[in-house]
Amino acid sequence: MTKLFSIAATFVFALGVANAAPGSFTSEDVFDLEYANNPLISPDGTQLVYERRSNDIMSDSTRSNLWLIDIASGEQRPLLSGIESASSPLWSPDGRRIAWLRGTRHGTGIYVHWLQSNRTALLTTLRESPSALSWSPDGRLLAFVMPVKKDTQALAKPPAKPEGAEWSEPVKAIDSVTYRRDGEGFIEPAHDHVFVVPADGGTPRQLSSGDFNHTGPLSWSPGSDRIFFSANRNPDWEFEPLEGDLWSVTLADGELQQVTDRAGDESAPQLSPDGRRIAYLYQHSERVPYRNTVLHVMDLDGGNDRAVTGRLDRSVNSAVWAANGRSLVISYDDRGARILARVSLDGEVTAIASDLGGTTLGRPYTSGAYSMSDNGTIVYTRGTAYRPADVAVVTRRGPRILTALNDDLLANRNLAEVHEINYASSFDDQQIQGWYLTPPDFDPAKKYPLILEIHGGPHLVYGPQFSAEMQRFAAEGYVVFYDNHRGSSSYGEDFGLLLQYKYSSEEDFADHMSGIDALIERGFIDPDNLFITGGSAGGIASAYAIGLTDRFRAAAVAKPVINWVSKTLTADSSIYQIQYQFPGMPWEEPEHYWQRSPLSLVGNVNTPTLLLTGEEDQRTPISETEQFYQALKLRKVDAMMIRVPGSPHGIAGKPSRLIAKVDNILAWFARYRSDRNGSAQ
Repeated sequence: MTKLFSIAATFVFALGVANAAPGSFTSEDVFDLEYANNPLISPDGTQLVYERRSNDIMSDSTRSNLWLIDIASGEQRPLLSGIESASSPLWSPDGRRIAWLRGTRHGTGIYVHWLQSNRTALLTTLRESPSALSWSPDGRLLAFVMPVKKDTQALAKPPAKPEGAEWSEPVKAIDSVTYRRDGEGFIEPAHDHVFVVPADGGTPRQLSSGDFNHTGPLSWSPGSDRIFFSANRNPDWEFEPLEGDLWSVTLADGELQQVTDRAGDESAPQLSPDGRRIAYLYQHSERVPYRNTVLHVMDLDGGNDRAVTGRLDRSVNSAVWAANGRSLVISYDDRGARILARVSLDGEVTAIASDLGGTTLGRPYTSGAYSMSDNGTIVYTRGTAYRPADVAVVTRRGPRILTALNDDLLANRNLAEVHEINYASSFDDQQIQGWYLTPPDFDPAKKYPLILEIHGGPHLVYGPQFSAEMQRFAAEGYVVFYDNHRGSSSYGEDFGLLLQYKYSSEEDFADHMSGIDALIERGFIDPDNLFITGGSAGGIASAYAIGLTDRFRAAAVAKPVINWVSKTLTADSSIYQIQYQFPGMPWEEPEHYWQRSPLSLVGNVNTPTLLLTGEEDQRTPISETEQFYQALKLRKVDAMMIRVPGSPHGIAGKPSRLIAKVDNILAWFARYRSDRNGSAQ
């Protein structure tokens, strides 16, 4: 099937370029896109460092370079720019140094750059990938989290091998609950631990211990003598994905102290500037598929714990203390937008900015990052429907945009316009929010084919963000529609729980179809030229939909679950997903699993169907795709399977794979589109 993928990708690449109107967004443009990520402002608020991410056409990868910006003048200069990537930049407390991570020939290096002397040092090279890099307040140490492999013993000792004998590789004995991970395959047993290394170089020292995972972000005590983190150190931790407590470790002797002890997950500790209080994020552990993440603040001794954002009814993504300790700056998602806001300790929320985003290029997922200086200056990634993320600084008059990373390309492209639509679902009149793209040179008097694209999750969220995939679809003459169906995040807990035990169902199907019908009523959609696609949870919903209707001329089902029983027993997500998405295990609720499986409806499917999945997918294994493909072939339904060699669940994770994904979908739809010349009727 590798050959099939290569031939099809070559064919549709040419087709997409030939059909694209002059000046429209093309497949090759994907390689020229850039975006800003992880902007970090200096403690004094005068400059920032950020990751400038761009696609490398020669290596088929996304490169991350580090750039500095003077906030007053807007002047940019490279800190580290070239073919090698660096990530996770972090200012020292005095603002004179910047630490970052960078790959080396032997692992991952922790580097520190001295700005005044313009000198850079490699502090240490680590065999495993570190995360949650954090400076101590006195600037003497850097802390991080890193996996430590567990010592394992073979079940049986093999006999001695004669000299010169060639035997098969030794068997692998597995007894871990989680033994595979998407993007990594089968994993060696390991546990994440907290380390420190001197900021002027030296040997990393492990602080935490035990066969448990200790996770960041990390927070230091003002005296640089304790580090706070989250961990589940219960005996059954492997079976408790939504349990975690706050802990601290003392640098002097490695003493562990438990800070919280309640049902649910306490994470992301942040000590107040005076060290007297601690903020953290909390999720309850009830067996439901959706729950808000709530910001809590308590005294350091565990007293006076209160849910600061308990009235918000939105999930908080992150929180940073203001320098005076009287408030925090948070981000949360609301109706498809990422909001930056200030929250008082009494829970009063005041919006600061509503245009965070742009840190994904493929599909329009809501995203964005920010940071705040000691004097309260805030910088963030600003995304729009027509540009990936740039860097902006908050001012009283609104955002001041400091970069224009894609104007050289996108200012010379005739992009599709993005419009919001709100409508009632035919299932229960539930209000649904969506967006649609109209092709370049759109004429509302004409009739256009429509593509419905369904997001993953299912408890994720799309928004009015730049999307290379949607722009490519629209450039080929389609109106592209996407919505935040019931179960999507950013609309509160009640809305998220409308999809409880209904993943997928006639109910979210009605949400999608009602949006299509609302667009048809506007007069510019050809009702005989409808197409459907989606990936992951969107692939499940697409496969389910064509078992309920024949209204679509063709479907492109990406990385789906087709049989929930086989998915549960072969994927990497069984522990943290199934016990919350289903009322019981497959042997306890077999009828429910069958009802939720698109395979149960395959006898109704007549829609020509393209299937696309990575051959190394551990989240929705390709065996799921093969089941649906084989069932369709047995029923003599027109079907094709595209296998993406070497790809995990993220089949658009490399620029060429994103191009191949979209262009193969376009080629499949072109086979069944009634206006074969690619123009509106």
